[in-house]
Amino acid sequence: MQNDIINIKKNHIQAAEFVLEKVMEKFDGSKFIIAVAGEVASGKTTLSYLIGRMLKMKGIRSKIIDLGDFYTVPPIERAIWREKNGIESIGIEEYDWGTINNTIDSFLEDSGASVPSVDLLNDHVDEILCSFKDIEVLIINGLYAFHCKQVDFKVFIELTYRETYEAQKYTGKEELNSFRKKILKKEHEVVKQQKKIADTFIDFNVFLDSYHL
Repeated sequence: MQNDIINIKKNHIQAAEFVLEKVMEKFDGSKFIIAVAGEVASGKTTLSYLIGRMLKMKGIRSKIIDLGDFYTVPPIERAIWREKNGIESIGIEEYDWGTINNTIDSFLEDSGASVPSVDLLNDHVDEILCSFKDIEVLIINGLYAFHCKQVDFKVFIELTYRETYEAQKYTGKEELNSFRKKILKKEHEVVKQQKKIADTFIDFNVFLDSYHL
């Protein structure tokens, strides 16, 4: 996403260092995919960026994709679409998994792909030509990132529904009306199910507390 808020704190850096250490234990120089899952405003973008930057310092080229760019319904229409289709429409099915999987294939094939990119200042969805030539690590962040294929390492960011709600108020990505609150609650229920298949998870609030599953 373009013009997203990144607020780097010491605990984010510590968490990224921790994740990087675990990744390097598994990374053998071949194509490697990291998935960072968690609720809205949990710190997925910040953690992904820091991991990518630390990989670069090691001479490893990475690229980040944000699943928030891959909704089937563009942001400018999504609120109306969701209200029309009801709260049960919220979830994994809202994403364009065909394009997501094609993007992953392009990474694995060392080729290029045209990918969507949401501009948060105007809600337009731009198309960006993305090159995966010589990219060694793909970092995928999103609510349901663990549902992507061929993921090598899964990081889950722990956050309660109340924390998600407070963080959403800070970022201001969407209006926090009564229906939006219901959406956050529904997403919370779906997102937390991924925790049981995570390789590790991070809780920024008691940092650095990290748990091995």
